[in-house]
Amino acid sequence: MYRLRPLSPALLLAAALAFGAPAMAAEDDSTARPQTVDFSAEASQAATNDLAVAVLYAEHHGPNPAAVAREVNRHIAAALQTASAHTDIKAQSGNTSTWPVYAKDGQGRIESWRMRSEIQLESGNLAAMSELVGTLQASLALSQIVMQPAPETRRAALDEATVAALRAFERRAALIAGSFGKRYRIASLSVGDSGMQPPIMPRMRATAMVAEAAPAPLEGGESMVSVHVNGRIELLD
Repeated sequence: MYRLRPLSPALLLAAALAFGAPAMAAEDDSTARPQTVDFSAEASQAATNDLAVAVLYAEHHGPNPAAVAREVNRHIAAALQTASAHTDIKAQSGNTSTWPVYAKDGQGRIESWRMRSEIQLESGNLAAMSELVGTLQASLALSQIVMQPAPETRRAALDEATVAALRAFERRAALIAGSFGKRYRIASLSVGDSGMQPPIMPRMRATAMVAEAAPAPLEGGESMVSVHVNGRIELLD
């Protein structure tokens, strides 16, 4: 018959720590990790479309590719020369492309060549821009006109929208924390903005533009700049 010997105090302490560790860890873990809430806020700000960007082009086709290129380049060079007289309008060459036109006999025979070359105009002087576009339509076709905020105008609107979005995030954070009767602190935050969709004048046929050759009516209007804030808060006792 074996007699049980009493455990030493050291062994009793070790056993107590071993069995009590999981419960203590769970309690400490819940204390170290406060409740978190993820949410987002957004704000928008109107930005004046004070910059006009126009794209015009010359297009020609014929059996001789060199002759076609000379004709197109002649119109583009003349247009750039005309635009250079307007110091408040930025003018530059745009996309140029040449492609073959195949005969319809199904033999893969090249019948002629077609070339298209663009110029781009950019200005905050809408009246001067309208006049120049109308003048150039005597020899070029108008592809499109885009009204958009100038870079500095967009930055100013973006700053205002950012401040408004952050304030909206703070208000919502206080509302959420207050609903639980707790305080809060921001654990993470990210700020981003969305692209704009400025109004675009529809593409028009070259024949109609050459026939009219009149100033293009330009109305700036506004574009909306949006900023979104995504973040996480920790609820505090």
